Amino acid sequence: MRAFTVAAWAFSRGVERIVLASTESEALALKESRPGWLALKDGAPAAGFDAVNSPGLLRSCDFAGRTLVQKTTAGTVGALAVANTPLVLCASFVVAGPTARFLRNKDSGPVTFVVTGEGGKADEDLACAEYLGQCMAGDDVEAAPYLHRARTSRAAADLAGGLRSGYHPDDVDLCLEIDRFSFAMVARQEESLTVLRPVAVPDIPPPARGSG
Repeated sequence: MRAFTVAAWAFSRGVERIVLASTESEALALKESRPGWLALKDGAPAAGFDAVNSPGLLRSCDFAGRTLVQKTTAGTVGALAVANTPLVLCASFVVAGPTARFLRNKDSGPVTFVVTGEGGKADEDLACAEYLGQCMAGDDVEAAPYLHRARTSRAAADLAGGLRSGYHPDDVDLCLEIDRFSFAMVARQEESLTVLRPVAVPDIPPPARGSG
């Protein structure tokens, strides 16, 4: 629910690129070997990490021009598992529309959704994937049922109940702001790293009206 909402917020707060790490120790090693890099993790704040996986806690940060190393329990793990495929996009409700338009514009062919939470069964992730699939089909999709499904998921309940550390009370609401941002997030291999960057996706203009 949070990993790629947080990534989108990080880009909105000025992050230039996000390097995906497979472990917390790798995240810290990358940060320590590159002056000026920052590191982010799931859970409670910890020594060496500059931020946690919470959009509510991240939204007031100034990360202009910085590189952020991100390690989360499910999201970054899933992205790294498919990092060698031809095209990898990391998505959430806050970038759903731009992500769907990006794929339609590229005429990308069949798309595989990698659902990472709860071993691929997380209801909030499935809701987002199904919503994206409908948007990619070009349908006029009503987002409310999908957002409701995510809001009533176990992950949302755990967050609202304070059962997960590194949490802000606004996190669930922030994760469910449909199309808050106007970019998609593309992960590519850069040297030996998997790097996530924002890609601006213009709105599709409405069809021209006939002159009658």
